Amino acid sequence: MAIQNRYEFIYYVACTNANPNGDPDMGNAPRLDPQTMQGFITDVATKRRIRNYIQMAYAGQPGMNIIVQQSTNLNRHIAEAKRAAGVEDCAKAKDAVYAGRKMACEMFYDVRTFGAVMSTGPNAGQVRGPVQITFGKSLDPVLPLDISITRMAVADTIENGKVEDYLKKEAETPEDKLRTMGRKQLIPFGLYEVRGFISANLAAETGFDEADLKALFEAILNMYEHDHSASKGEMAVVSPLILFQHVGTDTNAEQRVRQAKLGCAPAHKLFELVHVQKKPEVEFPRSYRDYTANVEASRVPAGVRLGFLSDPYGEVCWGELPDGEDWFRLG
Repeated sequence: MAIQNRYEFIYYVACTNANPNGDPDMGNAPRLDPQTMQGFITDVATKRRIRNYIQMAYAGQPGMNIIVQQSTNLNRHIAEAKRAAGVEDCAKAKDAVYAGRKMACEMFYDVRTFGAVMSTGPNAGQVRGPVQITFGKSLDPVLPLDISITRMAVADTIENGKVEDYLKKEAETPEDKLRTMGRKQLIPFGLYEVRGFISANLAAETGFDEADLKALFEAILNMYEHDHSASKGEMAVVSPLILFQHVGTDTNAEQRVRQAKLGCAPAHKLFELVHVQKKPEVEFPRSYRDYTANVEASRVPAGVRLGFLSDPYGEVCWGELPDGEDWFRLG
């Protein structure tokens, strides 16, 4: 059964001496708001990391394949879904397109979750996904750095070169000509806020269920732990996953189910209850510990539950914060 509750969520990502999301049109420089100098992490960058984690952690499990994979043709996956649905790969009839769409939702986790445009090639229509994620935005301005680096080797090509040809060339070339210069783009530090939305109504169309929801939360908390690289060596989700679950208020069970799906408060009002800000004595933050964090748990509206998830394999802690406190910790 598809999920029966609407959710909003928010979490914080710390980036230290790394490039959180490079812009290929700007020499791979970290993405910025040019007016405020706050950094961005695009929604597609976040979804890519979620896909990568699901593909790694749930490999081979039924329904947990990924349609948007590196260096593959999407049309092949669309054709596979239509074939699995028992229709011809390139059948264009409306019922064949719908059958392919339905099967793609069953086969591919990212189609069930984020939706997909599958109207190319074999054509399996379009799917609106129940999970949408905003651009991550740094709480404060970030400082993009362009650092020169030296590679102590070259990669010159010798046509039809054999090992002996390369050795001869190395011997004839001055040492200072056997190294090259490069550049590295990074920021010293940035704390990024990322917001997300989960629609129970759209989940009913794709089949996004409680198991998919749990996998999503697991992926968000773990995705950077398996994404370390030369450019993203030190990035991490440093907050709990903060959740707002809509449960409804009506005494009538049927009406309460309807409220839980449609929601009991505007998302932007719920996000306003979460406060993370730089400590007054800190001028240039270089760690998530330079910030304070709290949430106004007492102001959560009726019909909405506040929850925290710190353990990616654990259960959500719903209700009041521990000991009635009005805060949560980063880290």
